[in-house]
Amino acid sequence: MRLTVDGKTLEIDADPEMPLLWALRDIAGILGPKFGCGIAACGACTVIIDGSPVRSCVMPLGQVQGDVTTIEGLAQDGRLHPVQQAWVDEQVAQCGYCQAGQIMTAVALLDWNPEPTDADIDNAFGGNLCRCGTYPRIRAAVKRAAGARAGA
Repeated sequence: MRLTVDGKTLEIDADPEMPLLWALRDIAGILGPKFGCGIAACGACTVIIDGSPVRSCVMPLGQVQGDVTTIEGLAQDGRLHPVQQAWVDEQVAQCGYCQAGQIMTAVALLDWNPEPTDADIDNAFGGNLCRCGTYPRIRAAVKRAAGARAGA
């Protein structure tokens, strides 16, 4: 089957029931999306499909419709995406394991809602778990990225 991932067309020879996460990691070699829980409860595997955050650990490959964006697809021309830059500026990451999923959730949120309130951010990140407890820094980074995008 054919997928567009991070702007590149990929031919994936796999069972349509295979979770997208494993197709990305094991077949395409895209390692940014992480395996966390395997039941869509933690968000470490989050990718964006046509603007919506999707838990790739439970998305069957055969049901993917639309372009897939992973964290590897955010930076352009050697420049970090505004959300990635905000993550660096706010020093969000501690262990870092969940951060790719957190960043993808932030990108989708800001594309949908460029000026999110605290409640909007909390709602958007309700399904993304961070064992390090970086939630205040995540909120600050989302607001910083929103400001950067508004000024761009």
